[in-house]
Amino acid sequence: MLLENRQITSDAVIANNADLGIAWDGDFDRCFFFDENGDFVDNYYLIGLLSERLLANHPNSSIVHDPRLVWNTQEEVKKNSGVPMLSKAGHSFIKEVMRENNAIYGGEMSGHHYFRDFYYSDSGMIPWLLLLQSISESGKTLSELVSERVRKYPISGEINTTVENPKQLLETIKSHYQQYDPAIDDLDGYSFDFKTWRFNLRMSNTEPLVRLNVESRENQKLMEDKTKEILGLIDQHK
Repeated sequence: MLLENRQITSDAVIANNADLGIAWDGDFDRCFFFDENGDFVDNYYLIGLLSERLLANHPNSSIVHDPRLVWNTQEEVKKNSGVPMLSKAGHSFIKEVMRENNAIYGGEMSGHHYFRDFYYSDSGMIPWLLLLQSISESGKTLSELVSERVRKYPISGEINTTVENPKQLLETIKSHYQQYDPAIDDLDGYSFDFKTWRFNLRMSNTEPLVRLNVESRENQKLMEDKTKEILGLIDQHK
């Protein structure tokens, strides 16, 4: 959800002393959440939270997620007796992997949430019902439900940069970071895993953009420093 579009919902939560805020996109197939303080909750953390809720009734099920940010999702799914499965971002790819593995749920950072019992389609209504159930049964606020996840895996949020040749830029960034011997995955763009931090850099399918996501393990400063480092390299070569 764009930063400039968040304030109206945040203000409404605070003004009405609400337990949470919900915003939808124009066709209601995506939903976004704000906690009781009016703070935006990144969908990355919602994927793990919804997975926990669904796995409580469907243990050992598969959960499909995209590769932009992965550590929190994989930890939460495994902790709750599920099987995390990576898929390239995009509804056609997510649905295909879900069907192949009879996955109970699929989540994307973009705010799309897919459900096996909803014909493997995305819904902007089911997530908030599941989230309200978690809040009601746990007796915790939304901020309390996600605070530990946010602390353990700080993230940059998706940063989009317009570039002249996205494909060439990805190869330049890959060449630069190979010297540090990360684990590299090319399922969707390039994902680089350095054990204490990782990032995914991918091209837009429709625009001359590259999309960057960075996460770390319990180290906000490391995440911020590495985000600046990568953006600096992108600026040099864009």
